[in-house]
Amino acid sequence: MNGKNSVISSRVEALYRDYGKRAKELKDEGKTLIGYVCSFVPVEMISAAGCIPFRIRGDINEPVTKGDTVLETIVCPFIRSCFDLALKGKYDFLSGIVIPHGCDSMTRSYSTWSYSLDLPYAYFLNIPSVVKPASFEFFAEEIKTYKKTLEAFIGHEITEADISQAIKLHNAYRNKIRTIYDFRKSDPPMVSGVEISKILTVGTSLPVEEANALLDEIIEELKTRSEPPLKTGKRILVDGACVDHAGLVKLIEESGASVVAETTCNGMRDTFPLTDEQEDPFTGLARRYLDKINCPKTYRENRAGSFEGNIADRFGDIGRYAEHFHADGAILYVYKYCDPFGFEVPARKAYYNAIDLPLLWIEDLYSSGTMGQIKTRIQAFLEMIEQ
Repeated sequence: MNGKNSVISSRVEALYRDYGKRAKELKDEGKTLIGYVCSFVPVEMISAAGCIPFRIRGDINEPVTKGDTVLETIVCPFIRSCFDLALKGKYDFLSGIVIPHGCDSMTRSYSTWSYSLDLPYAYFLNIPSVVKPASFEFFAEEIKTYKKTLEAFIGHEITEADISQAIKLHNAYRNKIRTIYDFRKSDPPMVSGVEISKILTVGTSLPVEEANALLDEIIEELKTRSEPPLKTGKRILVDGACVDHAGLVKLIEESGASVVAETTCNGMRDTFPLTDEQEDPFTGLARRYLDKINCPKTYRENRAGSFEGNIADRFGDIGRYAEHFHADGAILYVYKYCDPFGFEVPARKAYYNAIDLPLLWIEDLYSSGTMGQIKTRIQAFLEMIEQ
């Protein structure tokens, strides 16, 4: 089922290769698209407003040129790439942007984004950095303010029924992603890491209803697969920040391994958590985005009382995913100048050591030019864990 009639190798590949193609079509049809750059943005509110959330991504094959005339070069290379593409007109179909307080690079570049792009709608979403009861109350109120700005932009009220319906649609999307991940449990997996990477990337460029329909087709295709796309090899978990391209995973799988899990910004770590549909929608969204997304941007108190207990509490989800998908090793992939993940590297390394999972730490630029060097390190790591 990997041939020309495959949904994954045809429709997904086309949408991945020409990212934004469907968004341009929707813009021509009169739809309103709002871009965002981080998993902390409650996309449900954009959908509830009758607009289409579109995740802005960079391009590792496109040198940052125009963006560097406006943004400092010590800004996160991923954010620089996203901004550079926006300045070059890649995302001209957008009518607005939402940028959250996800990291310093996002926070300090928001004014540059809003001024340089001069879009009809722009909003900076204030995300608390500490996870505690008062933070949930604050963030729920912030989401209500976010809602009011969207209402002023679209010209009509967003009802709680609209929000609840959007929550159900996005929860359905996340559950379908979980179902696709289940095909990775076998050895070898029945879906490759490269395929998953492209599916996840494409899914955030479509209206949620279209994304759900596409995922249904993919699931039906995977159910009929008789042969796995890869041979048996070491099973790798990829950890880190936003990896919005298949380049890294492709290197790993070309080296003879299988990527079976990604605890990354656009992988399972941020995609799997659901919004509680029984709660008040603002409270439910506040809890999903602030508490259930385990990002280094947010601080959680040391409830265990010791360093060992603290790292088990903070990174326990990684260990559970590693066990669930039978990982043999992990690759921690961090961008240069990424302070949230960079500061956590020692603690994460200590946690991997504590659960006895071999780890390769890579600090990289957001560029295809470094892929050759990285492949050499990956091959050496895989040889090490083979012994």
